[in-house]
Amino acid sequence: ACAFAGLWNCVTINPLNIAAGVWMMLNAFVLFLCEAPFCCQFIEFANAVSVRADKLRPWQKAAFYCGMAVFPVMLSLTLTTLFGNAIAFATGVLYGLSALGKKGDAISYARIHQQQKQMDEEKLTGALEGQA
Repeated sequence: ACAFAGLWNCVTINPLNIAAGVWMMLNAFVLFLCEAPFCCQFIEFANAVSVRADKLRPWQKAAFYCGMAVFPVMLSLTLTTLFGNAIAFATGVLYGLSALGKKGDAISYARIHQQQKQMDEEKLTGALEGQA
């Protein structure tokens, strides 16, 4: 979607639209290299880029993908750039959510809260006994 929208964005006279379209096609190529290297099997460095991208932490991927998707929108705010970069931005958001980790259940949070409460009460009673 990003590549097709970028190509469509380049069919204009406005230089900012052309720059945004070229950037969008570059975004699509980078996403293919990082996320689906089997689509670029005839490019020699595709596996090296994919391995390096896999070593990044999820929050780093999130920042990279979201930043990559926001730049063309800032260059040329049109529906084509918004819809074309939506998938790249959504990929970054999903990596950001995975960086936050799994959601804990209420029972484990209640246990942790109960243990902290007991430790606070023990500290308070120990401090009061030390003053007496």
